[in-house]
Amino acid sequence: MAVIKTTESDVRLLARLMRAEAEGEGDLGMLMAGNVMVNRVRSACLDFVHIDNVERMVWQSPGGFEATQKGYFYQGAREREMNLARKLIRGERHHPAEFSLWFFRPTGSCPAQWWGQWNTGRYKLHCFYSPTSQDCPQVYTVF
Repeated sequence: MAVIKTTESDVRLLARLMRAEAEGEGDLGMLMAGNVMVNRVRSACLDFVHIDNVERMVWQSPGGFEATQKGYFYQGAREREMNLARKLIRGERHHPAEFSLWFFRPTGSCPAQWWGQWNTGRYKLHCFYSPTSQDCPQVYTVF
């Protein structure tokens, strides 16, 4: 069962973004970055009220992903990342990103809050931030 509607083009786009944002952190790092991406599509809250599909999530501006401004993002999707993207589309989640809507790579330790959202943990170089269930109940929906 898919937790977001996608086309094969969406799968390729999600796979490219996951790789461009987190390939250096391995499959698990890409899955966590992808959790954030899928959560933005499924959660009509906060900065993501109008982000209701993969394409809008990828190209959101302001507030989108820096990787879309880099050449690496524009390389074709590989089967490995497409398989990871499909896992996320089917609802796979990974702590600390399972309910997160943001991540970033600080130069030092993870701040307790980032843009008013609480840190839920770190994986390698990325810190993950989740809204409260009051601010964004959809992200906490169990499927």
